Amino acid sequence: MRLIAILGFCLIASCTKTPPTMEKPVDRKDYHSYSNPDQIRVTHVELDLAVDFPKKVLSGTTRLTVERSPSYPTGPIVLDTRALDISKAESSVDGTTFTETKFEVGPNDSILGSPLTVQLSPEAKFVRIHHASRPEASGLQWLTPAQTAGKKHPFLFSQDESIHARSWIPLQDTPGVRQTYHAHIHFPKELLAVMSAENNPNVYERGSFEFRMPQAIPSYLIALAVGDLKFAPMSQRTGVYAEPSMVAKAAKEFDDTEHMIQAAEGLYGPYRWGRYDLLILPPSFPFGGMENPRLTFATPTVIAGDKSLVSLVAHELAHSWSGNLVTNATWRDFWLNEGFTVYFEWRIQEKVYGKDRVDMEASLQYDGLERELKTLKPEDQILHIDLKGRDPDDGVTGIPYTKGALFLCTLERAFGREKFDAFLRGYFDHYAFHSVVTQDFLDYLEKNLLDQNKELAAKIPIDEWVYKPGLPADAPHPKSEALIKVRGLAGDWIAGEVKIADIPTKDWVTAEWYQFLTALPEDLGPEKMAELDKAYHFTATGNDEILDQWLKMAIKNHYAPANSRLRTFLIEIGRQKYIKPLYQELAKTPEGKERAREIYKIARPGYHPIAVTAIDNILK
Repeated sequence: MRLIAILGFCLIASCTKTPPTMEKPVDRKDYHSYSNPDQIRVTHVELDLAVDFPKKVLSGTTRLTVERSPSYPTGPIVLDTRALDISKAESSVDGTTFTETKFEVGPNDSILGSPLTVQLSPEAKFVRIHHASRPEASGLQWLTPAQTAGKKHPFLFSQDESIHARSWIPLQDTPGVRQTYHAHIHFPKELLAVMSAENNPNVYERGSFEFRMPQAIPSYLIALAVGDLKFAPMSQRTGVYAEPSMVAKAAKEFDDTEHMIQAAEGLYGPYRWGRYDLLILPPSFPFGGMENPRLTFATPTVIAGDKSLVSLVAHELAHSWSGNLVTNATWRDFWLNEGFTVYFEWRIQEKVYGKDRVDMEASLQYDGLERELKTLKPEDQILHIDLKGRDPDDGVTGIPYTKGALFLCTLERAFGREKFDAFLRGYFDHYAFHSVVTQDFLDYLEKNLLDQNKELAAKIPIDEWVYKPGLPADAPHPKSEALIKVRGLAGDWIAGEVKIADIPTKDWVTAEWYQFLTALPEDLGPEKMAELDKAYHFTATGNDEILDQWLKMAIKNHYAPANSRLRTFLIEIGRQKYIKPLYQELAKTPEGKERAREIYKIARPGYHPIAVTAIDNILK
């Protein structure tokens, strides 16, 4: 769920404002972690892990450096695990001599996993856990050679957001705890390992490599991939890792990355992570991208050949400030990561590609949010969402992304871009390398922006934006003249006022094609579908964004010529943004559900565990 958007549309009008409720009690507890960082906190993680492809297991040791709170002079440390086999626990005073200590793995919870309680002496400053992951670890995907582009070697990658790091590392798996890390990874000599750390593109040590991440990051940003990878530079500090057959194509598609970094730095200060590289994963990757520091993980589905989908890079790059630098401390504060990132992405896009292109993308995103609001329960339409007792992944909707960004856009237009930019840069600097909750932002907002002009501040319904469902009545509504024209042409064709051959599509970009398809009636019928396919060859398109929308339409309209492509698409692609709606559409009819289950039986082994859980729930 990494979304495309734009700026240049922020509209705001006067409205009655409820003052921000600064007296609200601040709850900093992470209900998605068993750990006890308020008593004893992990500051550094040291991994020594071996990759076993035949067994689909990561095994070895994790050494944790810990600091006790003065108020907790004795007592155990509690860590998070999920389906992780623990064979031994040790403690140490000096980090050199370790002594075996008692440990207990608690009962399993279907969402949280199991707590690991390790007994420590008051003097102990290090904990070492001997452990092995299981093949079904939710944070890892093991691919056979047949599931890769090269078809010769296996592939492994991790995906830890939100609470999946605990499935392969015993640690305090909460975004409220930041730690540096060092990793020694052992893997087959014919492959290459990379991590969200200091990768050296000029060094290809085979079979073993050591990684260091000197900046403190939350656990969900610890990332590993091992496969048949090559590297292609794009600038002195950017490049692409990918399978050999993909690397040149990917480097060409994303060669604007350096321009994006420079645009971002011009807005909100220097990029603080050294290199910014991208890893193009196999198509089973369940998301568009993942902002792992120094090494963004990205889906190959955004390689369209015309840079029309590279806003994903702008989004993941923006996380280098909003998310990686300043992090949501709990998952109910997720909008602090994503709303800020979408807003920042808009600004980067505007600088690099111009207002018109991003206006189109923003308009589509707003339309998507409006559709989604009709399907969400009121309690799930709130920025500061309550996720107690729920999987934090349930909060990954358009609310934290688009609603969060529109809130910031409202502030920008109220106080002016220059003043808001200074405020936002100050926010990133003030909380750099810290994890914050919503109230921290609201307090900083009140002190550093709202109090500067209380008359303007009184026109912004802060509480309504943060704590109430839906969008405020005067929320910004992005519009695109180009897309308005496209919608008109779609309507004219349906009404018979224009022939399909006369629609001027020659210079259309992805957003215009997507708008054209979404502007058509849902009950188009097989004949109209066939007419479109004959003119534009949608069933054969190589643009996955367009293909996904076309296949949804094909299911609704019983367009049989697309059946084979639908089957292939669902088997080859694992990105949740695409596959979930397709399975949901198929599942609306008994015959469709039977067909979906038949396809899923073949596709399921190639899906990431996160996607498997989602599709299992749809077809159960």
